[in-house]
Amino acid sequence: MTPDQYCQNKAARSGSSFYYSFLFLPPEQRRAITALYAFCREVDDVVDDSTDAGVAQIKLDWWRDQVLRLHRGEVEHPVMQALLPHLERFDLTQERMLAVVEGMRIDLKQSRFLDYAALQHYCWHVAGVVGEMSASIFGSERPETLHYARELGLAFQLTNIIRDIGDDARRGRIYIPLDELQQFNVKAADILAGQYSNNFTELMQFQAQRAHDTYRKALALLPDADRRNQRPGLIMAAIYHALLREIERDNFQVLHQRIALTPVRKFWLAWKTWVSGGRLNLTGGSSNA
Repeated sequence: MTPDQYCQNKAARSGSSFYYSFLFLPPEQRRAITALYAFCREVDDVVDDSTDAGVAQIKLDWWRDQVLRLHRGEVEHPVMQALLPHLERFDLTQERMLAVVEGMRIDLKQSRFLDYAALQHYCWHVAGVVGEMSASIFGSERPETLHYARELGLAFQLTNIIRDIGDDARRGRIYIPLDELQQFNVKAADILAGQYSNNFTELMQFQAQRAHDTYRKALALLPDADRRNQRPGLIMAAIYHALLREIERDNFQVLHQRIALTPVRKFWLAWKTWVSGGRLNLTGGSSNA
């Protein structure tokens, strides 16, 4: 199995919506983004699959060393072998890749976040910086495009937090800021126990509105000159925003189940976004795009 095939298998097995955004890319860009995604999955799996924090720390230290070695041209793991040819062309810097590893380290150290500022810091490490690297792979001519990509990564992560709140709670994690739990009078113990309430629904409506606003902010930052190049990210925006609307239609029944779109619907959204040149009209929330 070649390094590229290893990364392709890793991406396909994950079942992630990101896979659909890769389908229409030219071969070199598709190989680069697939390798980057596989790297992110590898370090994320360290936290998700480990029951021993000490062992997970050792594994993250190993991945940090792999990033340092990669940027010296020394590669061992097939993901790093797949990434090596793309580093310079697509500006996959050591600092950005190390930031992803640090995001996983935050996950090991923290299971709660005091306020939204703390959550944003975490989200940049696990999503915003990945958005920046992805935008570089897709192609950008304007510096504002990186701001768009960072904000779009935040929107994706906010959507993930809403979708996965039940799964995360079963791992003892709550990503809703503590001050917002207090604001809506929702006890962490109730979320951990999977208990719904009117207060919980109102809390989730607040989280969803923030995500809607973040999608709109991201799209407003994207220059028209880079819209066609950034279609893969916009495909993700279409899919993730549709998921958010689906969760809202299901009245935020996310504590006992993981709501998802069907593969057919994801592919339809991907194709429609690609052929439209990345033109999106994301409706939802209290304000209009």
